Amino acid sequence: MAFLLLTFLLCSSSLFLLFLLLLRNSRFRHRKLGLPPGNLGLPFIGETLQLISAYKTENPEPFIDARVTRFGNVFTTHVFGEPTVFSADSEVNRFILQNEGKLFESSYPSSISNLLGKHSLLLLKGSLHKRMHSLTMSFANLTIIKDDLFLDIDRLVRLNLDSWTGRVFLQDEAKKITFELTVKQLMSFDPGEWTESLRKEYLLLIDGFFALPFPFFFTTYGRAIKVILLLYYNNYYYYIMRLILILQARTKVAEALGLIVRERRKENGGKKKKDMLGALLMEGDGGFSDEEIVDFLVALLVAGYETTSTIMTLAVKFLSQSPLALALLKEEHEEIRAKKQDSKTLEWSDYKSMLFTQCVVNETLRVANIISGVFRRAMTDVNINGYRIPKGWKVFASFRAVHLDHDHYKEARSFNPWRWQKNSGGGAASPGNVFTPFGGGPRLCPGYELARVEISVFLHHLVTRLRFFGFPIQSWVPADEDKLVFFPTTRTLKRYPIDVQHRIRI
Repeated sequence: MAFLLLTFLLCSSSLFLLFLLLLRNSRFRHRKLGLPPGNLGLPFIGETLQLISAYKTENPEPFIDARVTRFGNVFTTHVFGEPTVFSADSEVNRFILQNEGKLFESSYPSSISNLLGKHSLLLLKGSLHKRMHSLTMSFANLTIIKDDLFLDIDRLVRLNLDSWTGRVFLQDEAKKITFELTVKQLMSFDPGEWTESLRKEYLLLIDGFFALPFPFFFTTYGRAIKVILLLYYNNYYYYIMRLILILQARTKVAEALGLIVRERRKENGGKKKKDMLGALLMEGDGGFSDEEIVDFLVALLVAGYETTSTIMTLAVKFLSQSPLALALLKEEHEEIRAKKQDSKTLEWSDYKSMLFTQCVVNETLRVANIISGVFRRAMTDVNINGYRIPKGWKVFASFRAVHLDHDHYKEARSFNPWRWQKNSGGGAASPGNVFTPFGGGPRLCPGYELARVEISVFLHHLVTRLRFFGFPIQSWVPADEDKLVFFPTTRTLKRYPIDVQHRIRI
C-alpha cells in the first residue's frame, strides 16, 4: 500500500513538473516569437474546455473578459485544436476585416461544408465569393427593398401576427416569420404546403446544427481530444444520432431546393421572377451550377432565419425591461398608425419615419451580438500592434467584446436606445469603427439593410395590432420568466413565451 502511494505521489509530481516545464516553454516561446501575451493552456486541449464552461454562464463574454483583464485587448490562446489570437480591440478588428483576402482569409471547420455546402457564402473565397457577395448585395440594397420587397415584408408579417392567439413562444414565431420572408425573397414562394414541408426539414437542420456542441465540428480538435469531449458531454450516441438526422435533413432540404432550381431553369425568359434565384439563374460569365445555387440558397436561409428572428425576440425582451423605451416606441408607431386611418398596409415613407425604432434596433444589435465575432487565418506573417501573428495561425475578431467595452459605450452592458440619438453622450466617438454587428470589409453581411427593415416592420405591427394579457399600459412582461443565454448561440432559454390577444379598435 505504501509502495502504491509513493508511486502515485512520484507520478503526480512528475506530471506537475512536466506541466510547469511546458508552461515555462510556452511563455518563453511567446517572447521569442513576438506573440501577444496569453496562455496556450494544456497540450492539445489548450483552453477549449475553459471557453465552453465560461459560455454556459449568464455572462455574455466571460472567457474574453478574464483574459483582457490579465493580458490586454489582444491575447494568445489555444482553442479547438489550434493556437489562436483573440482581438477585443476595435482597430485590430477593423484591420483584420479590411485585409480579407490579402493578409487574412475566412477560416471555418471543413465539416461545416457538410451542413451548409461547400459553395455557401460563408466558406467561399476569392473571385467566386466576390461574385456571390456582389450579387447578393445588389439584390438586397435599399432600392430593391423599397420597390420590390417591402410590400411582401409588410404583408407576411401581418399574416403571421393575425394567426397568434393565447400563449405563443415569440422566439419560435419570429423564426417562422423570417423563414417565410426569406423563402419569398429567395424563390417567390408564399406560405403554403410546400414551404411548411421545407420548413420542417429545415428546422431539423438548423436547430440540430446549433444544438450540437460547437467543438464537435472542429475535426482536428475532435481527433486530438475526442475521448475528453465524450466524457465532458457524457452522451456520445445522442450526438452521433443527432448528427445523422441533421445530415439527412440537409439532404432533403437540398433535394427540395434542387428540384425548384431545375424547374426554374426550364422556364422561358418571360416567366423569370424577380427574386434571388432568378438573379442566380441569369448570372453571366458561365453562370452558376445547380449545386452552387442550392448551397447558396441554404446558406442564405440560415443567415435570414436565425439572426433576424433572434434580434426580433431580444428587442421585445429588452423593451420589456425598459418601460420608458417601450412607451416611446409605442408612441412612434401609434402616430404612424393614426395617420393611415383605415389602411393596414405600411408604406416606405412610414418605415423612414421610424427614427426611435432604429435606435432600438441598433441597441438590440449591440447588446445581443448574435454574431459574436469571426474566425480568420493569417495568410502570411502579420505584424500588428507591435506583435507578430505567424502564418497559418487563427485569429478571432470579437465584435461582442468591443460592443460591450465601457471605453466605447457608457454603461455598455445596459440597454439604452437613447445612446443612438445625436448628442446623447452614451454612444461611441466613432461608431463606424466600433459598431460592427454585421461584420465589415469584403464580407460585410449583404442582408444588413433587409434585416433592419424586417425587424422594424415586425415591431410596428406587434405594438399596434396586439395587446398582452395582464399588461398595464406602460409595461410589458413575458408570460414566464426567461433569461438570455450565449451558448452555443445567443437566445432565450424558454423561447420567450407571451400571452396575446388582438386589439379591438373603435
